[in-house]
This record gives sequence, structure tokens and C-alpha cells, in this order.
Amino acid sequence: MSTQKIRFGIVGTGTIAHRFAEAIKNVSNAELVAVASRTKENAEKFGDEFNIPVRFDSYEKMAQSDKIDAAYIAVPHSLHIECSCLMMNSKKHVLCEKPMALNLREAKEMFSCAEKNNVLLMEAMWARLVPGTIKMLEIIENGVLGDILGVEGKFCYTMDEDEMDHHVFKNENGGGSLLDVGVYGLNFASWYLGKDVAEINAQADIFNGVDSHTCALLKYKNGAIADLSSAILLRKPNEGYVYGSKGYAHLQRFYAPQQIEICLNNGGRQNISVPYAGNGFEEQITHFCECVLLGLKESPVVTHGQTCFITEQMDEIRKIIGVKYPQDN
Repeated sequence: MSTQKIRFGIVGTGTIAHRFAEAIKNVSNAELVAVASRTKENAEKFGDEFNIPVRFDSYEKMAQSDKIDAAYIAVPHSLHIECSCLMMNSKKHVLCEKPMALNLREAKEMFSCAEKNNVLLMEAMWARLVPGTIKMLEIIENGVLGDILGVEGKFCYTMDEDEMDHHVFKNENGGGSLLDVGVYGLNFASWYLGKDVAEINAQADIFNGVDSHTCALLKYKNGAIADLSSAILLRKPNEGYVYGSKGYAHLQRFYAPQQIEICLNNGGRQNISVPYAGNGFEEQITHFCECVLLGLKESPVVTHGQTCFITEQMDEIRKIIGVKYPQDN
């Protein structure tokens, strides 16, 4: 393995793969050397766009290659377990797009596969590693907002009618708003309110066997409440709030803010700018590579326990709203 740079291969050529390929250009401890798609045409097109030297027309060929040290999994959720385990069984480290797994059983199986192969597996929860989230944790730690008693987060967008063939609308692909973007809200709540959840309530609108709009209320043992919503056919401002006994923070793009507005009960006001290094993915790539180069088999920030905790919460919410995937059996 390269001692300085981790050689990455991307599995998949969709929107999220493009974002990763753009970001990795700005990362000093990583290089993008390969791309794999199920068609030669897509691999070649993506490879040309990002000047990637090695192109594979199957995921299996990439897994067997000695050209890469790590794989970024950028395929639909339902293929995460298959593609991640394929790479890990060939001793490749894996950064897997969120949600890493469709359910807790899959998540445990994937971490077990990583352990068996002595490789690093990390969920690509990039928002946990951006400067805005680090800053918010620091603000809370320093007691600026007092005791944190509530959070609100909305991640809601609307797909165009000509996009109805998208995997987000397919039950068999683990579709729906909860797994696609609700995962950010649940993570957001856990970062600032912790894990002592006493009760979860939820309501959802079901479309085509998936949740098109979900609202979840989480009550914590200390009395705090998280109010979270996700949608794929309804637009809401993607903003959030962290409420404390001394005031609140308003976050544009709540889960990965670049601007934080602090509003204190005593009239104090502060605007804090916390921009990304690039498109927001740079910090997670850098962190993942640091973990690999240090020989770590688990990120100390995006831990296995955190991924399992959030996945289990999504399992519970899906039970409440009545969304079941074939993979749950």
C-alpha cells in the first residue's frame, strides 16, 4: 500500500460519485485511480470526465485489482452490502455512502465482514466531519447555549415527474425519504442531544411503497425533544435549530452548516462563518485516509456504534410508518 496516498476506486458513476470525484482532487492523502461500472460505456465516460487511468466494466474486476487500496461505494442503498463486502473480501478498505445499510442486520453483517478481513469500513457521513458540525459541538461543549433541550431539522426536496424511475421511489431499492435524507436528521439529533432516547413517534405519507414525507418526534430521557422531517416530493427549507436554556442556534443546511447564527436570550447575537474546504466531501475523504494510514479499523468519529444506532432508529421508524423492504425478511 502507498505510504502517502490512499489509491481510491469509485464503485458507481451517478451524482454522488461525481461529487466524490470532484472533492478528491483537493485531498492531499488520496488519489482517484479507478472507476467501476456495470457497463464499459459508463466507466469510460466517467473516466474521461475525471481523467481516471483505470476503468472497469464490472465491480468484481475492481475488487480483484491491485491498483486500489480503498473503494468508495456510490451505488443505490440496496447494493451497498453486496458491493462493500465484495471489496472487503478482496482486502480493500471501504468508504460506503450513507445510509450504509438498509437495516441493522445488514449493518452488522458489513462490520463483521470488515473485521474478518481486517479492513476499515466507514459510513460516508460527511456532514459529521465538516467545520460547521465541529464548530457546533464546540459551541455546545463551551456552554454557550446552556443545556440543549431541543433540535429541529428539515431535509425535504421534490423530485421532478420525469424522475419517477429513480431508485428513491423503489421499495426494493430501499427507497423513501427516511433512508435517503432522514438519516441526516437522525444523525443531527444524536450529535447534539446524545443517545438517551426514551420514545420515538412518527407519521408518514406513503407513495409507491416508500415514505415520500416523514415526520419523526424523538423524546429524550432528560426531556429534550427532536423534531425531524424528510421528504422527496415536498420542498421545505433545509434549515435547522439547536435550542438551549440560554438561547438557540439557527443553521442553514442544518446537517452541514456553513453559517451559524447564535441568538441568546440576553440579546446577544453572533454570526459565524464555517465554510467547507470544497464541496463538503473533502474532510471525510481526508479523515478516512488518515484512519487507513494509521492502521485503524474503525473511525473514532464516525463509529460503527453510531452507524448501528442510527440504522436501528430507522428500522424502528419504518415499523411505525409501515414501510417494509424485501431485505428485512
